[in-house]
Amino acid sequence: MAYLPGISRDLLKAATVAPFLEREEERVLAAAWRERRDETALHRLAGAHMRLVLALAARFRHYGLAAADLVQEGHVGLLEAAARFEPEREVRFSTYATWWIRASIQDYVLRNWSIVRGGTSSAQKALFFNLRRLRARLMQGGEAESPGQAFQAIADSLGVTRADVELMDSRLGGGDASLNAQMVDSESSGVSERMDFLVDSQPLPDEIVEESLDKDRRARWLMDALAVLSERELRIVRERRLSETLVTLESLGDELGISKERVRQIENRALGKLRRALAQQSGCHDLES
Repeated sequence: MAYLPGISRDLLKAATVAPFLEREEERVLAAAWRERRDETALHRLAGAHMRLVLALAARFRHYGLAAADLVQEGHVGLLEAAARFEPEREVRFSTYATWWIRASIQDYVLRNWSIVRGGTSSAQKALFFNLRRLRARLMQGGEAESPGQAFQAIADSLGVTRADVELMDSRLGGGDASLNAQMVDSESSGVSERMDFLVDSQPLPDEIVEESLDKDRRARWLMDALAVLSERELRIVRERRLSETLVTLESLGDELGISKERVRQIENRALGKLRRALAQQSGCHDLES
């Protein structure tokens, strides 16, 4: 059994001396807990598989989390497996429980390794737990000549983008840092916070208000300009320019009983009238050109 510092000797001893269960005995205990909520059966079933919890928890001891917490989360997964196990499927409980124990521990590691969630999708979780191992294997085996090639190979094997691999690698290589941590600003010879150096790509509040006002103004201008068109011109412009689905000249001509060339002429004439009307409203005579 792998070494787990911080685990009580009583727990290790209990897990070590707990007897292995035969397939039939395992099935009977699982059925007793599932059908009659027999806590004695659950205790025996869980106790016999605590060595499995300890073995799986030991695989995650390098993430800097307390071993006792890893074992506790693994035990939660073990109890979840006992609640969901179906004895009639003829699968050994240890095989079924392994998945639940590992999933419970992995979820705990992702939630507590950093204050920023390390992975939300299955691909990102696989990247989090396999990045170091895959990179070491590629570099040692000579399969990648540079870190960039290693990142691309990892991205291809896990079905993620190279940018995701590079981002995860940078996060695994450093710890959390407070945005309020003080930093020396060499330009101003003063002290600033890390937050002061973050760049916001979003528009400024005054730019948002200005864009909203301009959008409303342009919408009013367009509605007023459309009023100068005849009914047929308005229909053609709506179908050809203002609809999400583009209508062809030919199909529109068939609906109106005219040729597609005539539709094109009416459309061009209507667009010219719109330009003049918009230029008059906005005072921008360049729109007429």
